[in-house]
Amino acid sequence: MLPARLRSAGMLAALAATLPVDLAVTGAALLRPAARRRPAPAERQLTVLISGGKMTKALQLARTFHGAGHRVVLVEMAKYRLTGHRFSRAVDVFRTVPAPDDPAYASALRAIVREEGVDVYVPVCSPVASYYDAVAGQALAGLCRVVHGTPEMIAALDDKATFAAMADEVGLPVPDSVRVTGAEQVLDLLEEPGRAARIDGGARYVLKSIAYDPVHRLDLTPLPRETAAATLAFAASKEISPERPWVLQELMPGRELCAHTTAVDGRVQAYVCCWSSAFQVNYTHVDVPAVREWVTRFVAVHGLTGQYSFDFMLDAAGEPRAIECNPRTHSAITVFRHDDEALAAAYLERGRPMLEPSPSAPSTYWLHHEAWRLLTGQRTPREAWSVLRGGVDALLDPRDPLPYLTVPHVQLVALLLTALRRGTDWVRVDVNIGKLVEVGGD
Repeated sequence: MLPARLRSAGMLAALAATLPVDLAVTGAALLRPAARRRPAPAERQLTVLISGGKMTKALQLARTFHGAGHRVVLVEMAKYRLTGHRFSRAVDVFRTVPAPDDPAYASALRAIVREEGVDVYVPVCSPVASYYDAVAGQALAGLCRVVHGTPEMIAALDDKATFAAMADEVGLPVPDSVRVTGAEQVLDLLEEPGRAARIDGGARYVLKSIAYDPVHRLDLTPLPRETAAATLAFAASKEISPERPWVLQELMPGRELCAHTTAVDGRVQAYVCCWSSAFQVNYTHVDVPAVREWVTRFVAVHGLTGQYSFDFMLDAAGEPRAIECNPRTHSAITVFRHDDEALAAAYLERGRPMLEPSPSAPSTYWLHHEAWRLLTGQRTPREAWSVLRGGVDALLDPRDPLPYLTVPHVQLVALLLTALRRGTDWVRVDVNIGKLVEVGGD
């Protein structure tokens, strides 16, 4: 792998090469009437606070509430103060806040809620932020409505072992999942008679960190290895301890699906389901009734309010098994383009019917990711053309074109310049979530 500073310099050069094209695309979009048309204010205009301002899904919601005639306040921590989304015409106010795990985070949100007259807080959480936004939500009680779960529920759902138990208790299918707190325990569990019999029949297991790990989450090494010693050595290579537990989970065959759910008082009010993968930046809504039924039942049984992302494996018989739940917004929500009034109502009102993207809704992609895949041989020209022809760029909205330019050429350039100056290493540039993916990062 190239040295960190050389990689950062190379990526900066690559972004500079795309600048003339991105300027032309943005300029052409700004000249269109849609970029100058402003939505009429809602009959009852609300002020909506959205966190996670660096991520496309936060921009999607900002555009949704703006398009429905509401006022939007966007926040992000200081590290991402140059987020390209602050330049969106959908954002009325942009503010910086401490990191979510900072003790001052909740009080900073309280101050913004008071100063801006916020009616509703919609957290768009990073994995680290989900729990802290739940704690902050309690601090905002009486000041505004919060579309998020309680700290206890968020912690339970974010724990892969606990989530699997919650689903299994109500008869919803999940893979065999058990918490592990040491490497030796992994070997013992795999050798238990029940699991050993499944393994003899061809089943395999994987280790997953319960705490979010942006790098090692992609490691799906099947267990057991060729020998008990090799299995123990692999487990020992992970940082497994009582303070940092992992989950040993049966590796399910089949195709992966993700489902974003916006729930209010145990009702699914917005839902989108897409084929998925470990690193997913293409979304197309698909109709899989068994997944919808699974999600609807789980949400109802547990009386959920908030945004929940469920990951499933769909077996050959069409039965979905939920492998994990991430209690936060999913990027698949970008498929809801121009459904502003209905999607805004799904967040802001109670008792709404379930909203799904229309069957004709185009797929979403990120053009800079597609260009990288084409240049690195991950896509053929024909495959790339098929993606572009059948979808739309998640950042490039004719009504709001500036983020398409400012995310790569302000937000990412600023982050890369910082990495270049400090010699910080990174794994991947992710346009969708607006950051450099780093080992141990947020």
